[in-house]
Amino acid sequence: MEYQIQQADGKLGVLIPGMGAVATTFIAGVEAIRKGFSQPVGSLTQMGNIRLGKRTENRYPLIKDFVPLTKLEDIVFGGWDVYSDNMYEAATNAKVLEPMLLAAIKPELEAIKPMEAVFDKSFVKNLDGTNVKKRATKYELAEALMEDIANFKQQHNCSRLVMVWCASTEKYIEQGDVHETIEAFEAGLKNNDERISPSMIYVYAAIKMGVPFANGAPNLTCDIPAIIELAKQNGVAIAGKDFKTGQTLMKTIVAPGLHARALGIRGWFSSNILGNRDGLVLDDPENFKTKEVSKLSVLEEILRPDINPELYGELYHKVRINYYPPHGDNKESWDNIDIFGWLGYQMQIKINFLCRDSILAAPIVLDLALFMDLAQRAGMSGIQEWLSFYFKSPQTAPGLKPEHDIFKQLIKLQNTLRHIMGEDLITHLGLDYYQDLVEAL
Repeated sequence: MEYQIQQADGKLGVLIPGMGAVATTFIAGVEAIRKGFSQPVGSLTQMGNIRLGKRTENRYPLIKDFVPLTKLEDIVFGGWDVYSDNMYEAATNAKVLEPMLLAAIKPELEAIKPMEAVFDKSFVKNLDGTNVKKRATKYELAEALMEDIANFKQQHNCSRLVMVWCASTEKYIEQGDVHETIEAFEAGLKNNDERISPSMIYVYAAIKMGVPFANGAPNLTCDIPAIIELAKQNGVAIAGKDFKTGQTLMKTIVAPGLHARALGIRGWFSSNILGNRDGLVLDDPENFKTKEVSKLSVLEEILRPDINPELYGELYHKVRINYYPPHGDNKESWDNIDIFGWLGYQMQIKINFLCRDSILAAPIVLDLALFMDLAQRAGMSGIQEWLSFYFKSPQTAPGLKPEHDIFKQLIKLQNTLRHIMGEDLITHLGLDYYQDLVEAL
């Protein structure tokens, strides 16, 4: 299949539901990079290379020079938040970035003010929204979001838009009949069905407006049959869910290594403390359950105890997240891993990761915005599994197990880029070098 990729002409509007610590760190970071104050460290689209052809060809261009991505200077920002603070005020309150850095880009940040958000306190009990839309039905709220999207595109002269969910984790809900078909979902919007969350209203509005949507939280959002079908009908790209940062990032790096060496694991205990708005939201048990389900699935899918029972059949996996205000956005995680090796001899691994949650998430938001826009311009509608690299709980086709091994995810992402650009896929087999040598002799 040949891909006719539309050029990234004009401005790309990045719309963000939830303009708190992650969103402001992302926006402020892009503004600082555009002014030459810093480098886009952590962004694969900006600093990552991709190998093309054989190793002997020595072709390793930057990804941004290989595929037609939107340039950083052509991005404009907008979004919604339950608080009315402009981006400078919000970034200052988040306390992630240095005051001197924020001061250097203050005019740019002050110009970005959030639109009124769609908010339902029953889904996020520990937040109180003040900058909130009031409508009679959820369907009218979706229409209001569509109007916001259209107005933003016109006011900022954007040729294209993408939407990346950076808002809070919603309470845990399970898929029901209202989520099964487009007709049932739209009826639910009009009847204010309590099983339709704010994030679902956002993704519905985005798809109806032809805007690709990436879900950065573990909510049941775009991974329901109604939304998947709507995305297919409208030719819109969707991806999710839950940005892969912090502790889960470490798990997807360490667990594949242990699995590759056929080392057994008896237990993996994970504990976290953080004090930002995310920590406050997750302090509620219903919201924590949504995050817990997302985090717990990682090891099972990497280790596959069902086909490796001797090594992982008795694995005890526990995850804890505790709200600790003094840490702010500085998340600290501890992992105790009980492993065993040759003849069953036991060993331990201890990991103490002092990370900065929004610093790790910001480049993910950038990459997803640029790659989702690329997918849309390439006609790659529906679920974008090739972007699993960025998610804790990657969305896949129904019945297909997700791939959690970060190294396999990277190969999938890079091969997808090679594929759409007409380059040979790379299998890393490498036998041809030696077979050619033998034949020559």
